[in-house]
Amino acid sequence: MSIVVLGLNHKSAAVEIRERLAFDASQVTAALRQLAESEPQAEFVLLSTCNRVEFYYAGARDAQEAAGRLVGFLSGFHGVEPEQFRSALYFHENEDAVRHLLLVTAGLDSMVVGEAQILGQVKDSYKLACAAQSTGKILNRLFHCAFFTAKNVHTHTAVSNGRVSVAGVAVELAGQLFAEMARAKIVVIGAGETGELIVQHLRKAGGTDITIVNRSYERAAELAGRYRVAVGKWEDLSEQIGQAHIVISSAATPDYLYTRESFERTVKKRRAGALLIIDVGVPRNFDPAIHKIGDVYLYGMDELKEVAEQNLKAREADIAGGLEIVYAEAAQFMDWFHAKDIGPMIGRMKDEFRQISRRELERFLAGPRQHASCRVPLEDMVDRVVNKLLHCVIQNVNTVAKEASPTEAAKLVDTILRQAREISCQADREDIQA
Repeated sequence: MSIVVLGLNHKSAAVEIRERLAFDASQVTAALRQLAESEPQAEFVLLSTCNRVEFYYAGARDAQEAAGRLVGFLSGFHGVEPEQFRSALYFHENEDAVRHLLLVTAGLDSMVVGEAQILGQVKDSYKLACAAQSTGKILNRLFHCAFFTAKNVHTHTAVSNGRVSVAGVAVELAGQLFAEMARAKIVVIGAGETGELIVQHLRKAGGTDITIVNRSYERAAELAGRYRVAVGKWEDLSEQIGQAHIVISSAATPDYLYTRESFERTVKKRRAGALLIIDVGVPRNFDPAIHKIGDVYLYGMDELKEVAEQNLKAREADIAGGLEIVYAEAAQFMDWFHAKDIGPMIGRMKDEFRQISRRELERFLAGPRQHASCRVPLEDMVDRVVNKLLHCVIQNVNTVAKEASPTEAAKLVDTILRQAREISCQADREDIQA
């Protein structure tokens, strides 16, 4: 039994690769169903955010084989040749895979370390997997362990203090590049979770002239009402941009909202001076070539990464505390994981030892001058001896499982059983010869 993580993220892959391999919610569901149909006994969860795409697998396949199949699936689903993204992939198995999920869920592997948004995204991914019936005993326990660990990290460290979300860093960057935030006309594109966080941070930073534009006008209006900002219609987006100083975009869209050509038409009659665009969408909302247009300054996720790295040093002590929690929880999970696999093995060994002891006892009682009244106390004595011997053996088996692997522990149990049977058979042959 293997636990595997295969994926790519902001550290291993440029945004150009991430956006080609991203999944929206409907695609996640479709992918999970396909995977579950291809290997019904295995378990799968798929996590896809603006900064990462990760498959979580638990099943009987060898870890390397499982990873290879997932690479092929990712390639086939998106129609992208493996050679175009293989170098960006990372692969973890068993305890390393467990630690990775716990780090991700606690926000310790995020571009903005300590962010809490990823916890909700992992929970959403897990819910989709449950709905698709692609999870099971192992991943269910693992993901609940991850949620518990994330809560511990955020409760017992200050790693999530400060601007620790993509939205917060985007607003921080806007403040660095546009000093007079209170006088800026700001357009926020997208009214999802990230869009709402952007509005929150803009208000805290002193932004007042803020307009939310979203495909769903009702969602944008509801958000605008809560934060006391303006709302614009989707069909008027180009007009809103034409009047803006700052645009921060997080819309969920498979294609660019604007290519260079279409954006040149949008800003042709613009009179508001320089325009700052911060694109946190994955896939990207704005064609990167737009930055070549005069007086337009386009920043994306890769530029935000630089700001996030500057903030990282200030929280190094809290990150270390978070890592301690993650490693401890991962070790506890692996104790359960090993014990789960070893239980049936130990049961087989106990049965075999008891059968051998009973045969030997019957052989003894069948001898001359053995009274039937001796049977019960002798049975009790033999059971106690066998249980004491088994206790020592089981401790050794558990140690091998923890320090090596459940597979090595299984080999040890098989060796013990084989030797016990050989000893028993040898005794039978000696009785026959006698």
